Amino acid sequence: MLYSLHFTVEYDASMGQQGLFSVWAEEAEVALGAKSAGVVKDLYKVVGERKVLAIVDVPTPDDLDKILFDLPIMKKMGHSVQVEVKSLRRYEDFASDVKDRLET
Repeated sequence: MLYSLHFTVEYDASMGQQGLFSVWAEEAEVALGAKSAGVVKDLYKVVGERKVLAIVDVPTPDDLDKILFDLPIMKKMGHSVQVEVKSLRRYEDFASDVKDRLET
């Protein structure tokens, strides 16, 4: 199942930018490993913002929930990370469905 994940990362003064970068470096290593493994289809960092967009392919919502809880950034600073999750449908499947509906 495909999902779109929109991460917004905040941090407080006690962590500082260097602390954020330390956690984010660890997260980046895990994220790029998941991309190499095929779980993450693509990743993007929004320019000028602390936001990351990911397209992931996991079997079930339960699996995605477990993965999200186990991310380094969630373990270390989950209280400062918001994740918006949307289920995706392949556009080719939608287009086929629309075509079939026109034929009936």
